[in-house]
Amino acid sequence: MKKIYYLKSCSTNQRILNQLNLTEDVVLQNIKEENIDEVTLDELKERVGSYEALFSKKAMKYRALGLNNMELTEADYRYYMLNEYTFLKRPFIINEDQIFIGNSKSVISAAIESFKK
Repeated sequence: MKKIYYLKSCSTNQRILNQLNLTEDVVLQNIKEENIDEVTLDELKERVGSYEALFSKKAMKYRALGLNNMELTEADYRYYMLNEYTFLKRPFIINEDQIFIGNSKSVISAAIESFKK
């Protein structure tokens, strides 16, 4: 499966999508219109090791809700991501058996290489 969970209104996500030179077999899902589902989030967690690794602490609501002052559990991270798309690190890029999460230069470089194969 080739799928990308992204935020359409985010210029960084748009730039990354353009860099990937995607083919028609890649499914794009705008998380603002259709948030990630429980099954997919749980599968990603199993592959990366924790919900925290999938959680964006840069989200504006992270501080607004006072989450930065709380000790969040894995269940908390899961809950917030399923109920508010802004807490998902993005983009989530799935290219067959490889997963790339976030927008750091190293992650995006690796994702670009994976799509060249």
